[in-house]
Amino acid sequence: MKAGAWGAIALVLVATAVIRVRLLQIPLERDEGEYAYAGQLMLEGVPPYQLACNMKLPGTYAAYAVLMAALGQTVAGIHVGLLLVNAAAIVLVALLGKRLFGTASGVAACAAYALMSLGSEVMGALAHSEHFAVLASLGGAVLLLRFSDSGRLTTLWSSGLLFGLAFLMKQPGIFFGALGVLYVAAANRRGLRTLPGKWMVFGAGLAAPFIVTCGLLWHAGVFEKFWFWTFTYARAYASEVSLAEGSERFAELFPPILKQNAALWILAAAGLARSWWTKAYRPSAALATALLVFSFLAVCPGLYFRGHYFILLLPAVAVLAGAAVDKMPSYAVFGGALLVSLFMQRDFLFRMSPVEASRELYERNPFPEAIPVASYIRAHSAKDARIAILGSEPEIYFYAHRHSATSYIYMYPLMETQPYALTMQEDMIREITAAAPEFVVDVGGDMSWLRDDESPTRIFEWWSGYGPQHYRMVGVADILSAGHTEYRWDAAAEGYRPQSDSYLAVYRRDDTR
Repeated sequence: MKAGAWGAIALVLVATAVIRVRLLQIPLERDEGEYAYAGQLMLEGVPPYQLACNMKLPGTYAAYAVLMAALGQTVAGIHVGLLLVNAAAIVLVALLGKRLFGTASGVAACAAYALMSLGSEVMGALAHSEHFAVLASLGGAVLLLRFSDSGRLTTLWSSGLLFGLAFLMKQPGIFFGALGVLYVAAANRRGLRTLPGKWMVFGAGLAAPFIVTCGLLWHAGVFEKFWFWTFTYARAYASEVSLAEGSERFAELFPPILKQNAALWILAAAGLARSWWTKAYRPSAALATALLVFSFLAVCPGLYFRGHYFILLLPAVAVLAGAAVDKMPSYAVFGGALLVSLFMQRDFLFRMSPVEASRELYERNPFPEAIPVASYIRAHSAKDARIAILGSEPEIYFYAHRHSATSYIYMYPLMETQPYALTMQEDMIREITAAAPEFVVDVGGDMSWLRDDESPTRIFEWWSGYGPQHYRMVGVADILSAGHTEYRWDAAAEGYRPQSDSYLAVYRRDDTR
């Protein structure tokens, strides 16, 4: 790229950073809390799946650990890390767009991705695993294209390695690796006899991160738990939603994402048509189309279609939007599309405070309240104290810098209609009873449990008897509305009863009761 193009990319990066810096202090949501707590444990020498279990592979845990080691174990440090990861992805989108459709298209693509990946409908201001998977997969794609020019096997292996890291960040990242396998075959010009060797080199790189991870977890003594959570339970989780239910979810959740950046999506459709119409661009059009298809497939596993899943789709859409940019009139059209998208998101991007942004995204979920609750626990307990959260709020463990008394940091698996739910409840009860944690936080609110009529109720029955025998309330954060939370501490909390259905109740162990 020439200096002018790099200057334009630099302007995109600066503009994106200005917006992200304004939102650095947005409270961690529960997925971020999980990654941050697991990363914090890794920095303390505690392996994944020992004190905190979930079905995600540990790539994002390790990424958080690296970022926090460099930038600090704070909300701002984590979101500065996201800013850097997103900036690197923006540059890679520019390189990919340039390679496929030219310099102007590459610059336009990176601007489109920068804005789309900030969107509130995809929770773009939060450091979800999709951002890390996108960075790794884009790196793999750029290297794969370089291999098709150079033929160097080290480049091919490195491409596979990055696609393997994308899988390690998030399981659906394997679809990008599958696209790489197909591309190696499609781009092979030296006959079928050379293809198996290339596949072996690419496959060796692709498998390396997972093989190394399995070896490390085996050595740490947690391989059995790792395998149960990330494969055995994950299969049960992925089969809970029927095709009909998934279609309904998609019909409900995708239109707001489309609407927020509608002008850019329209440009992407135009870019797709233009690339196929223009004979010289047809090989690039085939690759861009394949990237779009495989990116969408990466969004689909489980058929949950949560907003941040669609971050995996955005690089392909951005590259196609860039493909619509060619001559001067198209520059003006593209600039207008960016302005329309900015206008659609103006409140979130430019006006809302970090706490207001959290409420906009997650309503009365107790993410802002987790910070003072954790601060109270940290101030009133020793460093080696154990705590338990009856709810899916692992960010409290991270903020409090206290170890969990149970490896169950999410309640969702315990509430699901899957064969392990009741066993999981019994395990959690056994772990908490054995650890006798100094503090227990009881979380009120459906979003922290997702309980339904078929959910086992054993854990509620246990706590209703065990809690009053061993614990007294010492704090409560009662979320009365989006703008007001009632806090009570110590003696003022003992006689208080939450007035809303969304709250954090803090209990301290008192065996004199």
